[in-house]
Amino acid sequence: MGHGLLAALAERGERQGTAVVAMDVRELGAAERALCAESIVADVRSATALEALGERYDFVEVYHLAAVLSSGGERDPENAHGVNVDGTFNLLRFAAEQGRRLKRRVLFIYPSTIAAYGLPDLATKASAGRVGEDQFCQPITMYGCSKLHGEHLGRYYTRHYQLLAPAATRVEPSIDFRSIRFPGIISADTVPTGGTSDYAPEMIHAAAQRKPYACFVRPDSRIPLTTMPEAIDAILALAAAPRERLTRCTYNITSFSPTAGEIATLVRESFPGSEISFEPDLRRQSIVDSWPADIDDSAARRDFGWAPKHDLRSAFSQYLLPKITARYR
Repeated sequence: MGHGLLAALAERGERQGTAVVAMDVRELGAAERALCAESIVADVRSATALEALGERYDFVEVYHLAAVLSSGGERDPENAHGVNVDGTFNLLRFAAEQGRRLKRRVLFIYPSTIAAYGLPDLATKASAGRVGEDQFCQPITMYGCSKLHGEHLGRYYTRHYQLLAPAATRVEPSIDFRSIRFPGIISADTVPTGGTSDYAPEMIHAAAQRKPYACFVRPDSRIPLTTMPEAIDAILALAAAPRERLTRCTYNITSFSPTAGEIATLVRESFPGSEISFEPDLRRQSIVDSWPADIDDSAARRDFGWAPKHDLRSAFSQYLLPKITARYR
């Protein structure tokens, strides 16, 4: 997501006269560095690094994509908490300081996740229907817990943080926090790592390379998905929306909700001879089972005009197949 968003923000910046400053724990590639006014190697857990950055630039928007994902977070929950919670707190405090100094609200965009949900069993999942943002928020992974905590921190900083100042110095909050609770995301451009929804893109990339793939969930496993370009479009649409139109801090979006078996069938149609088997991993299966089969994105459709471009078949035919086939040709 970071690479795609960098390109979109750089293109927007050329039109609007703004610049992008990127920060990551690893040095970006040459193509990504070329999109930025500066690219910094630093850790979001370092308040000192953020403070130094804030002294050099006036930031009016912050896009916080740093995270340890679900599977990786379960292998090392302490590290996941440090990055996902402490890092988010540092960036929110950084944005608040920028807003106070600039005397304006700083836009803070926070990608969240369906891992923030936690349905108790498969029977509940089957009967729940389309799950809204305020339902079943009892996550079972450190990733989900930390992302849900980040949503609440952002709402607090936006609506309450500066209201605690003495009456004589009370000012309007300096952060405009906006979050999207993303479904699983399928990308044709990058091979996924560390996510529990990654069986979908892993299956496609393996088939395109004529490699066998053992799917780590059951064929009947169903979760909502979207494509990477749609995810980036949703971020930009939410960022551009007038604040007075937004009724929430966190919004669901989704495009389609296939089973793993349905994805496998389409992959086999698209790549004849594909070797796909199903070998469920109990821990990762339990995580997928705790996520909704579908989510209600009506608030996003109403408030900032979200509308998915693809169903499963058009995502394959118009986006995934052309790009992935060219990638491995």
